[in-house]
Amino acid sequence: MADVDFANVSRLEDLRSILEEIDNSLLRVIERRISCCVRIGEYKREHDVPMMQTHRIEAAHRRAHDFALATGLNPDFLHKLYDLLIEETCRVEDLVINEGRGQ
Repeated sequence: MADVDFANVSRLEDLRSILEEIDNSLLRVIERRISCCVRIGEYKREHDVPMMQTHRIEAAHRRAHDFALATGLNPDFLHKLYDLLIEETCRVEDLVINEGRGQ
């Protein structure tokens, strides 16, 4: 989806349609993120890498915080959002890593 000049969109229906496109894009990105985490889990399982990588979680939070400051978004909101994404990532990776290990 191309960037939209919201100043030139005045009808509520048009704005809602744009919002729906944005939401669909967001959902597709989340699906891609989870798919990537599945591959990461497979790699960790194959190479005996521990699931929990605290430094990676801290780096993700730092990136989100910096992005929030640069764009005027609420850093607390992005921190909570990343907490949810990371929680799901850990759940998925844990399932993948333990797959085939009888756990």
